[in-house]
Amino acid sequence: MPQAKRGDKVRIHYTGTLEDGEVFDSSEGQAPLEFTLGGGEVIPGFESAVEGMALGERKTVTIPADEAYGPHREEMLLAVPREQFPAEADPHVGDALIVGTPDGQQIPVTIFALEEDTIVLDANHPLAGEDLTFEIELVDIAGQAAGSGLVGLDGRPLGNDGQGGGGLILP
Repeated sequence: MPQAKRGDKVRIHYTGTLEDGEVFDSSEGQAPLEFTLGGGEVIPGFESAVEGMALGERKTVTIPADEAYGPHREEMLLAVPREQFPAEADPHVGDALIVGTPDGQQIPVTIFALEEDTIVLDANHPLAGEDLTFEIELVDIAGQAAGSGLVGLDGRPLGNDGQGGGGLILP
């Protein structure tokens, strides 16, 4: 059975939960998540968990915060004077906002605290500081859905699209 390795394009189904069991993300009812191992497209701990999995394998892993979205960093909190918000604004802790920077970037933030003269914004990722648990199923490696396992003479998988090396090598 093929195993996922760096450079492979993989497709996985997953469900991510927090320590208290709350589901924060899932591919259930959707197309599988597709990414290239080693491409830096997903958090490092998730990529490490998928690397080495066999096609069709299912597993549950807990990824520490340092291998996910990092620790919750106090320097990412910003106190903004209330007068910089529109008068009609009715801010609440937990509200998500987009803040524009002078150079035109847009940064997602969350209202962290409401104080008398200031509103404290948090620019940390919402999952920063959290250990994350994922149930993962590897459903495809580089276009090879579980089943055929056939490769061409050049080592590339033979797919239904007619691509792949000439001749067959049976695994």
